[in-house]
Amino acid sequence: MLNKYPLWKYLLILAVLALGLVYSAPNLYPDDPSIQITGTSTALRIDEVTVERAAEALRAAGITVKATEVSERGGLLRLTRLGDQLPAKDVVRKTLGDEYVVALNLAPTTPDWLRSIGASPMKLGLDLSGGVHFLLEVDMDKAIDARLKVYEGEVKSLLRKERIRYRSMPGSDNAFQLGFTDSESLDRAQSLIRKTFTDFELTSSVRNQLQVLNVALTPATLADIREYSIKQNLTTVRNRVNELGVAEPLVQRQGANRIVVELPGVQDTAEAKRILGKTASLEFRLAAEPDAARATTETFDFREEGRAPVALERSVIITGDQVTDAQASYDENGRPQVNIRLDGHGGELMNRATRNNVGRSMAVLFIEQRPVTRYVKELVDGVEQEVAVQSFREEKKIISLATIQSALGSQFRITGLDGQGESSELALLLRAGGLAAPMYFAEERTIGPSLGAENIAKGIESTWWALILVSLFVILVYKFFGILATVALAFNLVLLVGLMSVIGATLTLPGIAGIVLTLGMAVDANVLIYSRIREELKNGLSVQRAIHEGFDRAYTAIIDSNLTTLLVGAILFALGTGPVKGFAVTLSLGILTSMFTAIMFTRGQVNLLFGGRNVKKLWI
Repeated sequence: MLNKYPLWKYLLILAVLALGLVYSAPNLYPDDPSIQITGTSTALRIDEVTVERAAEALRAAGITVKATEVSERGGLLRLTRLGDQLPAKDVVRKTLGDEYVVALNLAPTTPDWLRSIGASPMKLGLDLSGGVHFLLEVDMDKAIDARLKVYEGEVKSLLRKERIRYRSMPGSDNAFQLGFTDSESLDRAQSLIRKTFTDFELTSSVRNQLQVLNVALTPATLADIREYSIKQNLTTVRNRVNELGVAEPLVQRQGANRIVVELPGVQDTAEAKRILGKTASLEFRLAAEPDAARATTETFDFREEGRAPVALERSVIITGDQVTDAQASYDENGRPQVNIRLDGHGGELMNRATRNNVGRSMAVLFIEQRPVTRYVKELVDGVEQEVAVQSFREEKKIISLATIQSALGSQFRITGLDGQGESSELALLLRAGGLAAPMYFAEERTIGPSLGAENIAKGIESTWWALILVSLFVILVYKFFGILATVALAFNLVLLVGLMSVIGATLTLPGIAGIVLTLGMAVDANVLIYSRIREELKNGLSVQRAIHEGFDRAYTAIIDSNLTTLLVGAILFALGTGPVKGFAVTLSLGILTSMFTAIMFTRGQVNLLFGGRNVKKLWI
């Protein structure tokens, strides 16, 4: 029979509609602006007394507290207005002190039954929530120059060890040059370098009666250096961003040498730039002997909680500046280890310090500058106010303590670690002491929370107007069938929002533009189908046959037009930056949902209303 769906298709449509409604529902519950409180260390627990003290301070400052919560992750104070977040953060930081991390957050208000099935609202991008956007550019040329100097030092150290005389000469792009007085020395050096290193392309020439060896980095090595530099800087930036205490920051790579940092809720660009540009350092020291004099030792705590402090010698073997690489791996017995590589000078110092201390323990000390805030009274525009003055205190903690098994050089490994997690963290900290290559701020901008709220309001308004105007158009042109198209259009919007919520897509202002465009494009398929039905009716076909032919013959045009647009969306996503990606995601998902609603849902409505009935005339 024409225009009849089997029962399973109706059930499928109902199931998809139900899922769309359920997973889009959390977006009806806007997040509460809130302040999150955690301790600077895991040992510092947040209890109800601490949270209530912060809440009382906010009430005294005239800031309304909607609710308070205490969980294993810390304390949460829900506020009523988004504009209260920044002053509330300052009040809480002043009240609790520097032992606590106070962060801006958005607390979900989604009902528990929705969260229990994994339903959550869409995340909002920086342009909708407000915050700071930075674009950092990594200087790859300096990264290559720095690594080349390390290699040059290692090669020269090797030649000196083998008593091969050479003369240093000015280098060229991505290469250094060595001069030899005779071809025999050149051949010996060339053979030794090829045997020891696999990172070089060696060529020789004669210049001013000298045999010149050009040692150039291979293309594969250059690519590895660039990749390592961007990855290490990315790791370092992520570590530093964590200190800002921002909820759900975005730190991601963009292209070959750029890093995008988006910090929702942060309005102080000076503080953010200070944190991102700060430095940390490392020191390698020997553990003190039991009978060592107090004047020659210092006692330090471990970074990891629960371990007893250890006394170390005051003299430093090397600092983190000499660490050029650190990678977590496994030894021959499958136990975790960290492979460390030092530059030439660092290798000499390490060898000198360890060759006579086999069997003793060596510690890696992590040194960082922690902010300390104090408040002083100053006259501001003739009025005495409390002003925050920030200084720094140096904090030194042990991140590793291992036994020296043999004399160490430029490359060695740290073993005896407690699991793969500890080895990965140690490698990360060893690398994160500094940047692999210099970075500079290529772009920065600040978006206020009020502007973000205004963007949301305007985005919702534009979506409603798009839905209303498109619906009026199709109803005026196609009458009753226009009403069916409007129902499908609303269903399409619900499906799109639900799908974006399920996959965790971030909604941005370009994403809202993609939703509005999707609503305008979603009726294209209905227009093609309805116009085809009109033509078939004019050709004298019966109502049932015209409906059947209208849907069937419009499929090819619908699929072709949507696939080409989907291809464009895929290209935009692959090649675009953040805002363009947001638009591409919304557009692509909207195409998929509109194809389902136009082809399957609309036909389901028509089949349910007209299928199998003796209809003489259609209002189309």
